[in-house]
Amino acid sequence: MPTLIACLSTGKGTWGHVSRLIEDGKFKNVFLITNEFGKENFTKKENTELVIVDPNQGLKELQKDIETKLKGKIKDPEVFLNMVSGTGKEHMALLSALLKLGLGINLTALTKEGIKEI
Repeated sequence: MPTLIACLSTGKGTWGHVSRLIEDGKFKNVFLITNEFGKENFTKKENTELVIVDPNQGLKELQKDIETKLKGKIKDPEVFLNMVSGTGKEHMALLSALLKLGLGINLTALTKEGIKEI
């Protein structure tokens, strides 16, 4: 599998979902969009990079921050995206940033049948 990009933010039980997605998936690269709390409290894997953002920024500033921090790091023309964790604002900013980077997006999630494209 190629690159996984996921929000790692708020939502009861969502960190477990993201962790299992990373563990069960065969992603060569993982980028987690998170905040300072995520940086301090999430144990990342070797192939995982935490992209630290301030979710209190305005929507446009958050989108630009994510875009700038991911630019040049993703080599695949398309990525797998998971937005189970996080807020609508974070999701909009992330989705906009990926589209502005020209990436194709496959929505993916951990289901009872394993990792599935949605």
